[in-house]
Amino acid sequence: MTEIPATQTSDPETLTQEMAEIETLPEDAPRVGIIMGSKSDLELMEKAGAVLKDAGVGYEIRVMSAHRDPETVAEYCKNARMRGLRVIIAGAGLSAALPGVAAAHTDLPVIGVPLSSSLTAAGGLDSILSVVQMPPGVPVAAVGLDNPKNAAHLALRILHA
Repeated sequence: MTEIPATQTSDPETLTQEMAEIETLPEDAPRVGIIMGSKSDLELMEKAGAVLKDAGVGYEIRVMSAHRDPETVAEYCKNARMRGLRVIIAGAGLSAALPGVAAAHTDLPVIGVPLSSSLTAAGGLDSILSVVQMPPGVPVAAVGLDNPKNAAHLALRILHA
């Protein structure tokens, strides 16, 4: 996948050019980005991809940590719209910072999937609260604990709104 540099301007001419580039993307280009904080979450988060695939919606799936590699998360989210993405699904456990960090770096809808783990507190309550308790101006939609399928269904509704 080719990464397009993030745009740091709101110049109308530059934005018009970016929109033209998006319109020339192939029909089968990914429309949903699925990201997760750990490779151990991949099997669960792939369930979101299965829902999207069944609906005929292209997606990409990547592992990136908001704590171990925040620059990667920032660049991925800043470039998401230019690559044709329309929604980001972000799954994370414990402090579950990934959905909020993603939302801080994009204007696309971000759907947070709180994930449980062997280290989680109170059965995943820590992850749930981290996803839903976002500061003003950094919205994150949230689905239930360990429920990436519902995140994919919500993404489909957003795409078809």
